[in-house]
Order: sequence, then C-alpha cells, then structure tokens
Amino acid sequence: TKSLLRPLKRSAPRLSFVALRGAHVPLTMGCRNSKSDASEPNPVNAPADDGVTDIEAVFENLKDEPGPAKLQAFHLETRLGDGAYSVVWLGTHIESGFKFAIKEMPEDKVDSMEALRAEVDILRNLKHPHIIRCYDFFKSQRNYYMVTELVMGGELFDRIVKKSKYTEREARDLVYILISTLAYLHDADIVHRDLKPENLLLKSGDDDTSIKIADFGFAKNLRGGTDNEMCGTPGYVAPEIIRRKSYKHTVDVWSAGVIVYILLGGYPPFWDTNQKKLFRKIKHGAYEFHDSYWSHVSDGAKDLIRKMLTVDPDKRITARQCLNHPWLAIDNAELLSDRNLQSAMRELRKFNAKRKLRAAIRAAIASNRLVEIANTFGG
Repeated sequence: TKSLLRPLKRSAPRLSFVALRGAHVPLTMGCRNSKSDASEPNPVNAPADDGVTDIEAVFENLKDEPGPAKLQAFHLETRLGDGAYSVVWLGTHIESGFKFAIKEMPEDKVDSMEALRAEVDILRNLKHPHIIRCYDFFKSQRNYYMVTELVMGGELFDRIVKKSKYTEREARDLVYILISTLAYLHDADIVHRDLKPENLLLKSGDDDTSIKIADFGFAKNLRGGTDNEMCGTPGYVAPEIIRRKSYKHTVDVWSAGVIVYILLGGYPPFWDTNQKKLFRKIKHGAYEFHDSYWSHVSDGAKDLIRKMLTVDPDKRITARQCLNHPWLAIDNAELLSDRNLQSAMRELRKFNAKRKLRAAIRAAIASNRLVEIANTFGG
C-alpha cells in the first residue's frame, strides 16, 4: 500500500511483519503488501521436549555468537513471501522448536545502515503484549536478518467483518487496547506515524483481543523534540503533517481517531478520490456522524472521536488522556453490550472489500513496474 504523501526518499527497506492467515490464504509480508501464498505452518512457539524452553533464553544464548552461527541456529523451512528488497521466511529455532518470522535483506539493498539500525533499535526496545516483538538483528555473509514474532491471526478488520454479531462494547474493548498501546509508545517518546487497519494484526486465529501493532517503518524516537517529515497514509494522516508543521505524538491519536470512527461507523470519516480534496477535508476536520449509521452509537463514543479528530494538535486529546475518557470506563460495559452495530458491520464489509481490492491493485502495479525495470536493464 502506498503510504507516502508525496515522493520521499527512504534510505532503508521497510521492516514490515508477516501475518499468516491460515492455509492457502494470502499473507501480508515484505515490502508494502506484496503477496504470496503459504500453507499454515506448525503451531507457533511450541517448544521441544528438551533444550531451551524460553524464547528470551534463546536469544540470550545467541547474543555473543557471530552472525553465521546465529543463522545456523535456525532452520528456514518455508519461504513466506518476497518483497522488492527482502525475503521473509518461516524460521524454526532448531534446539527449542520456537517459530519466528525471519526477514532476509541483501546487503546491497540497504542504502543506509544508520536508518536501518535506528528502526531496529526502536523495535528491539519495545516490549509490549500488543506490539510485535523484534528479537534479533544480525548479518551473515552478504545478508542482514531480522528475527521477529510470528503472528497467525491476520488483519483485525478481516476478523471483524466475519462476525455474525458486533456490538459497541466489542469495538470499545478493541479501542482500549489500541489506545493503551499508543500510550505506552508515546510514554517512550516513540511516534508510529503510519497507523491504519493494515497495521493492526491478530496473534492467533481464535482470540479477537490479541491485537498487535505492526510495521514501524515510519516510527521515530522524538527524544523530547518534534518532527516535520511528511509521511503517513492518505486518509489517516493528521492535518499538521499535511500542513508541513512540526508535530509530536498526537499525530498518532488523529490516525487512531480515524480507525475508531471506522470501527463504529463502518466507513472512513474523510474520503475523496481526489487527494487534494481529501487533504482539504482533513485540514478542516470536515466530517460528520450521519444519522443512518450513527444513531445507535453512544454519545460517549462520538465525543471521544471528536476529541481525537481535533484539528488543532494543541487542543487534541493525548493517548493517555483518552484512557480516562468516560466511554473507555469499565462501568458502562453492560450498556454498550446492548448496542448492536449491524449497520456499521454492513458498511465495514464494503469498506474492507474495497480496501483489499485497492491493495491488490497497487501490489500488481508495483510488481509490473519491477518487471519493466528489470527488462529495461537486462535483469
């Protein structure tokens, strides 16, 4: 999926994560939604009967080993997919049986090790149950390898649209997980800068709350300051980024507000086929709660969205403040369980189908362009 608001040279390949969706189902991997088919692997992280039985111990034992020795500790058993700059493997730690997603990046595809290591450093320092873990990063021969947590549940929105019943309480519980994870990131001075449905994955196929935030390719440690780099995904990007103003963590709150709106209404608050018109709507905060879709949604939910989609970043609510909002309070759970979001579900199914189609079209276009380039230069 094209995420850049305008051409922006990146100095390192994106470290996207793999989301397996079951046997013979396409999976997100590699460089921005390139696709591949894969059979469902063996159960994740099922340890062997002997040897190392703790994931942290695996990498503690390997930490002083050279890159080639680290690579030999894993069996790269299934090629999960190919990106423009990488290959993603299903890798099994031979001694313990633990399974991981292992990303292989050729050295000649990495323009800047400084940018790549900065991204890896952010990921390796994040240890949260709702953020995909990065366990190790090393070089062997002419390739770099990144070992990450393997997730099996696919994208969150794909799971939601398969439900037969969807209530405001379910949406609220998902929102709480998302916002509390953002609060953790922002407390660590990390801004994600590319929150969108594609980056909300599920750990397993049978737990709807095992959400994982993925793809930290645009993430940055603000180190107490601000940033003004223009990046993100149209439709989810905050107005101050479009205006080329300096910004802080609340750009993520805006993006999360768009996601919350979609979760409850079934369609995006800002939409236009013309990007200039879309950005104009975002800059002016031009959205509304249409009665035909929002009449059954609580006033508390709409109030939180308004606070998250406040155009002025100085007046926008923070992730930590969101957690204190009445709608996210536990004592209204029973009431929200009675609010059925069937109209939102119908719209969400339409939105999700269009989103997947657009992603497939972009992937096909990108693939064709790569073939054309290769043919042009005799590749």
